[in-house]
Amino acid sequence: WRGLLHDLSKYSPREFICGARYYQDGKRSPNEKERELYGYSKAWLHHKGRNRHHWEYWNDYNPVTKCIEPVPMPRVFVAEMFCDRIAASKVYKGGEYTDRAPLDYFIARQDRVCMHDKTSSELEMLLKMLADKGEKETFAYIRHTFIKDK
Repeated sequence: WRGLLHDLSKYSPREFICGARYYQDGKRSPNEKERELYGYSKAWLHHKGRNRHHWEYWNDYNPVTKCIEPVPMPRVFVAEMFCDRIAASKVYKGGEYTDRAPLDYFIARQDRVCMHDKTSSELEMLLKMLADKGEKETFAYIRHTFIKDK
């Protein structure tokens, strides 16, 4: 079900038009080009606000600290984010893709991400499992254990 619903907002006018207008030959996201031109991406703001598999969706106002802070993602969306990262790595890396590529991407950008510690730890664990054990074993673990544990 999550696979069918995944990224449906990309077909909305806000995201689809940006994708068509700023297509980057599959080498990078059209949202990057929109950011270069305008300083922000309306398409990305629309997308991350409607798709719960993005960690950016899971930031909220904390009434105690009076700051915007990350909150833990439900595991079903951590699993979907994990799959999304594999797909993006395969697209952008092409023939250079390995099962370690999504982990390397995560590690390289970890200091620039405002993800809840629990969510970050869970995602990193899955990415390390992918790098060490491959897709078949990692997907089986996600289906049979990860999304069923709380």
